[in-house]
Amino acid sequence: KRTLLPLLREETSSFIFPCNLALQRPERQYMVMELLRCIPLLLFLLFVCGLDHFIFSILSIIQHHSFIEYSYQTSHHLSVNVMGESLLAELLRSTIGALNSSVNTEVETSNFACLPKPTRLTRQQYLNTCLPLGALALLCLAQVYPFRLRRAIAAFYFPKREKTRVLFLYNKLLQQRKYFLYLQRGRVARQARQPPGPRTLLLQWCRRRWPWLRRCLRQRCTLCGKPETPQHQPCPNPDCSALYCESCW
Repeated sequence: KRTLLPLLREETSSFIFPCNLALQRPERQYMVMELLRCIPLLLFLLFVCGLDHFIFSILSIIQHHSFIEYSYQTSHHLSVNVMGESLLAELLRSTIGALNSSVNTEVETSNFACLPKPTRLTRQQYLNTCLPLGALALLCLAQVYPFRLRRAIAAFYFPKREKTRVLFLYNKLLQQRKYFLYLQRGRVARQARQPPGPRTLLLQWCRRRWPWLRRCLRQRCTLCGKPETPQHQPCPNPDCSALYCESCW
């Protein structure tokens, strides 16, 4: 009877094993997609921080190089002298003499109140701005582990649906393995019809000439590409140099 165990190398990479702490291939693909969605937010954040620094630099230049100070000084003196000792002269001195005055004016002003007063953001403020995006990236990395519980939760509440899913997966894998073997047989047959290249002939000659070089010039499985081990099985046809790992054999 055909069974599904042990899983082939291609089949193992398409499954998620909950007890394995390492990130597996389907999880890595989903995690990369989630991280790619964070790139627009990162670019927007960098643009905002760069625009803030640019505006601060412009306003700072205006503040330091557009300062103008005005100083205004004026002096006004009025003196009326009436000569004579007559009654009219005395009358004029008493009336027009009141107009005598002396005024000194000194005014200093500047455009300091009109200049911009920019404030640079501190490192802590920049850190607080980038912290939510960093937390989002960490959640994208850590969310793969809680997602593994979805199947267990669904199986607890819907056991009949879980049984249906398991049977469907079992039949799907059997069908995929059947087509996989059919396609691999065709690929190996086409590869066998092609004449070996110079590199392949050179490696075979070196392996036959110096058997101790087999540790360095290891072949690979014809189907899955797994490096050669003592468990690999060669093709029984003496004219064929194909090599198969234990699971593929």
